[in-house]
Amino acid sequence: IMETLKEKIQKDFIAAFKMGAEGRLKKDLLGVIKSAITAEEQKPNAKAVGDVEVMAILKSIRKGIKEVVDLSSTPESIAELAIVDSYLPQQMSEEEIRTAVGQVISEIGATSPAEMGKVMGGFNSKFAGKADGKIVSNIVKELLSVKV
Repeated sequence: IMETLKEKIQKDFIAAFKMGAEGRLKKDLLGVIKSAITAEEQKPNAKAVGDVEVMAILKSIRKGIKEVVDLSSTPESIAELAIVDSYLPQQMSEEEIRTAVGQVISEIGATSPAEMGKVMGGFNSKFAGKADGKIVSNIVKELLSVKV
């Protein structure tokens, strides 16, 4: 049975906790992630928090760390980024995104920028979490405006 992302984070948190000072950074970061997951689960009308929801939480935490890294690359924030990334799917390169978007455009038969939403939806259903939405959106825009 494949463990869920939430179970893996819990297991790694306990392992980091047992490492003492050496695992402090990872334990603290995973503690923050676990709190965010718990907060998500305790929202009114919350649905079950599965891998998709945990990935969204990880991405938002990653975004915060990335902003810090962009301002000042401290060894701690670089290490935190690596920890969060270890739970996320391998990110596609711009070239891979471009190829995938091209495929989605021809599958859908999109011909104009007005169909951007369809293309984004098609891309996300196949490659959820594997690419930065901003990059995907720019490539979709670019490829659809060239086709006209």
